[in-house]
Amino acid sequence: MSEPLSHPDHAAHPHGRRRRRWPWVLLAVVILLAGGCAVLVVGLSNEADKTVRVTYEVTGDARRVNIAYSTWQDGERRTRQEEDRPLPWRKELRTKGFAKGGLLAVTVGPDGGTATCSVRIDDGDPRTDTASGASATATCTGF
Repeated sequence: MSEPLSHPDHAAHPHGRRRRRWPWVLLAVVILLAGGCAVLVVGLSNEADKTVRVTYEVTGDARRVNIAYSTWQDGERRTRQEEDRPLPWRKELRTKGFAKGGLLAVTVGPDGGTATCSVRIDDGDPRTDTASGASATATCTGF
């Protein structure tokens, strides 16, 4: 009689256990995740060092408005305010350490009218909003 054929793993493992593959699969997943995180960190670091141009504009027929807008300095976002401003109003900043989540808000004065805010990062599409009437507020966010 001939000997029964055995599976190659059986020869390597006398008790018939198969080699475990999940530790190797887990190791490969960990390596891929670590590589992805490294790429993300390098990308964010490059973005933090990049200089961007932020252009704020407020137009409309309101006689006076109050304006609040974000600035970036040393990696921190701050808010500045300008009160009782005539329209049109424009401010352009060049900044490093730009973080998304900026704000431009314009509140129409007690005499009413309309005011439209607009924010543009470099040459991207502007974020806009319009307010009408006394004490109405337009808010441009998400840039």
